[in-house]
Amino acid sequence: MRLLQDTIRREGTVLSPSILKVDTFLNHGIDPLLMREIGREFAARYAGEGITKVLTIESSGIAPALMTALELGVPLLFARKRKSLTLRGDVFTEKIYSYTKEEENEVTVARRLLQPGDTVLVIDDFLANGEAAAGMARIAGQAGARIAGFGIVIEKSFQPGRRRLEEEGFRVESLARIRSLEEGTVTFLDEPSRFSS
Repeated sequence: MRLLQDTIRREGTVLSPSILKVDTFLNHGIDPLLMREIGREFAARYAGEGITKVLTIESSGIAPALMTALELGVPLLFARKRKSLTLRGDVFTEKIYSYTKEEENEVTVARRLLQPGDTVLVIDDFLANGEAAAGMARIAGQAGARIAGFGIVIEKSFQPGRRRLEEEGFRVESLARIRSLEEGTVTFLDEPSRFSS
């Protein structure tokens, strides 16, 4: 998605060969016009799949997931990372490790919101090692729901997340696939690498 790639180049900051900061438009500050286009793109890619729910994890996945749900005309669910006084008892729970934050979170989704027979599209801001995505797949599995696929805003293609999900039989649609963050430069998968011999 060219608009997203252009925004990443203009506003993204490479912090290391594995970390890209996108806090001005995706996961701290939100660019609503860009999110609308992201939602339209995911909805178009998964049209005809019979999606009944969009599922994400708080908090960075909520903006693109909400716009996708709006375009598809279906509810959005997000897995909570923090305990809530109103969310107790009958929940699906999974432990998910975040390499970026170096912490493990126990995430929950209320059972009454995710049912057998639901067809779920999982949306997330980043795909790197695939921990969050795999955790969302396990939650959908606990519910007896079918996963239509994963919609990823930014994929770090040099990390194993996509391979992990595809080996489990899942469809993965990523809007920006990053080949490399070497030398402080973002190189996308559809571009020639400056570092290949």
